[in-house]
Amino acid sequence: MSAETRVSDYVADISTLRLADAEEAGGKGANMGELVAAGLPVPAGFVLLRGGYLASMRAGGVDAELAALHREALASVDDGARLSELCGRMQHLVAKAGVGEDVRGQLLSAYRRLGADCVVAVRSSATGEDGRDASFAGMNRTLTNVTGDDAVVDAVGQCWASLFSPRVIAYRASRGFTADPAMAVVVQQMIASERAGVAFTTDPSTGESGHIVIEAALGLGEVVVSGKVQPDTYVVDKKTLQVVDVKVGHQAFKIERGGQGRDVIVELDPAQADARVLDDASLRRIAELAIAVEAHHGCPQDVEWAIAAGKTWLVQARPITTLGATASDDSKAGGVLVRGLPAAPGSASGRVRVLHSPDEGGRLLDGEILVAPMTNPDWLPAIRRAAALVTETGGMTCHAAIVARELRVPCVVGARDATTVLHDGQTVIVDGGRGSVSAGALGPQARAAGLSVVEPPAPSGGGETTGTKIYVNLAMPDTAEAVAAQDVDGVGLLRAEFMLTQALSGRHPRDLIAHGEQAHLVDAMVESVGRIASAFGTRPVVYRATDFRSNEFRGLRGGAAYEPVEHNPMIGYRGCYRYITDPHLFALELEALARVRERNPNVHLMIPFVRTRWELEACLSLVDRSPLGAQRGLHRWVMAEVPSVMYWLPEYIGLGVDGVSIGSNDLTQLILGVDRDSDICAELFDESDGSVLDALARIVAIARKHRITSSLCGQAPSTNPSFAEHLVRMGITSVSVNPDAAAATRRTVAAAERRLLLEAALGRPHPAG
Repeated sequence: MSAETRVSDYVADISTLRLADAEEAGGKGANMGELVAAGLPVPAGFVLLRGGYLASMRAGGVDAELAALHREALASVDDGARLSELCGRMQHLVAKAGVGEDVRGQLLSAYRRLGADCVVAVRSSATGEDGRDASFAGMNRTLTNVTGDDAVVDAVGQCWASLFSPRVIAYRASRGFTADPAMAVVVQQMIASERAGVAFTTDPSTGESGHIVIEAALGLGEVVVSGKVQPDTYVVDKKTLQVVDVKVGHQAFKIERGGQGRDVIVELDPAQADARVLDDASLRRIAELAIAVEAHHGCPQDVEWAIAAGKTWLVQARPITTLGATASDDSKAGGVLVRGLPAAPGSASGRVRVLHSPDEGGRLLDGEILVAPMTNPDWLPAIRRAAALVTETGGMTCHAAIVARELRVPCVVGARDATTVLHDGQTVIVDGGRGSVSAGALGPQARAAGLSVVEPPAPSGGGETTGTKIYVNLAMPDTAEAVAAQDVDGVGLLRAEFMLTQALSGRHPRDLIAHGEQAHLVDAMVESVGRIASAFGTRPVVYRATDFRSNEFRGLRGGAAYEPVEHNPMIGYRGCYRYITDPHLFALELEALARVRERNPNVHLMIPFVRTRWELEACLSLVDRSPLGAQRGLHRWVMAEVPSVMYWLPEYIGLGVDGVSIGSNDLTQLILGVDRDSDICAELFDESDGSVLDALARIVAIARKHRITSSLCGQAPSTNPSFAEHLVRMGITSVSVNPDAAAATRRTVAAAERRLLLEAALGRPHPAG
């Protein structure tokens, strides 16, 4: 869709849209266009672009007043009465302006092209919806079974007005979205589904990427995403498409399309209510489509599907916005009181507060456990204050589950009879990873770990937004809080050496172990790494295991007794090979990381200076046998520093490696045969040399082929725009730089991404430089 089209026209056919159009078409509209481009079955339709909303508000003379009231509303999210008043005024202004005359004409022309009195679904597609960082699940209006010109125009107005409901304002505030909102609207042919639901291409409750989780119910899919029933839950192996688990839900009713544009509720008899919704053939077809969506987008997806007259349709897709951590076992729990489905991981304890409607939200005190029959987005202000959430109905794709995961609130859904079994004031433990509610309270260690505290969202910053993640390199915890407050996406390289040196107090680790003092080393590392991990909240922190060279270790007190004398330690006894020949220090690092991850599961492990497959296999066996290896959700990275990685990387991935970080300094010196520390040969050391760029491209291409994360640790992207553009063109997932270069790197990467989008829009390469 060209810039000229966006300026002059208010309507675009879904088939013409791509992700680059998300600013005008919204996340929902752009995602649907991508599905069409991938050749997937999508109902016919079009998008009324956000320009139609903006033009209508300007034509109605309400745009300036709306902006002022919205700013005031964002500052009033904790004052329920004031927020409701402001939202009412804003919605009145939207209704007063209505759909502008020019916009109305284009809207109705597009609608009539779908066919005479076509029955359509009218869905909001606000800027920021359905992106990688925010789902806006069910926040704005969706209207189904809409027929006729007047009804379509009215439905669009209702979608626009929903931008300014209290629940949407509260959600935007919680996610740090402060810009004036605007909305595109998707209008699609309505699918009269016999069965419908949602498919996750990664298990959102465990983070297991090899599983597809499918939720299904009879009738329209509204009953699934709204949490009105307990759907069937199926787990399908992503490689074999075999069904590995089936949990049949309970569906007392279904919703069907009725006459006169209305949905009707159909009661189900007990046999139907507890019958399995999908057979294996249907599950396979849904899984195949979900995998195709993930392959097209390159990241885990949340896909809504519907089956009508034997055909499976895709009606929506969005990135999965959060993949949580597992729960802790450290609790003083009595018997399990109720069980349900694990919907948002983590554990929390507190006093129960049973509420039956969002209007009762004022009764909930901060830190209490919210127990409700079901929730919808109107409950958001209460969920934000809750230590955990328990609902009687719903599945892991319902509003409550999605919002709870984004807010890091442990959540159990589908816990039947929870509002009668649990009572106000009762102290319980909610385990969102296991789907249980138990009598008792978390133990002191778990409370110290902050398991019952909801972490704030990562700062959104005020700079550029990039698809390529911008990570930082860190070495010490002293500046962690200040760096974490910057506009960065996590720690791509946490160097162990400085923290280890401080913890060792100048002594060689084997000397410490020989005197039985290793516990002090582990405690010190837990404190240092834990402080950094806590500062970054849910953002990833990738810990690179110790990569001291033998001459550096030998310089520590007592080191002469344990270290060899090497003529070229830069390519000697270091990294992965050291761990398998002398695993003592590595074992202590693994022990420390395991303890850190009990409270900060955002920490992951990176193995440096890997030369061959057999040494990495032996090293990963050490990890597997350690306390760290048993922890769910751990990502295992390798540093790409030795040129042999270009040959061995597919084998490394086969061993379970799911991230590769290019150490551009070591890789450059080994490809060009230049000591990176040599002043004499400094002009030969060039990360932009053609041979180095070719190596980078090969590594990134292998990572993309096998769908693992790729990164680069080095300063070149921040100082050399052409180097950054090379990385973006390759499709690298992230770059990691020193904190003082993060802002410049993001600007440089953003410029490179814009250049590529411009080339794609123009259909020809753009001259570099």
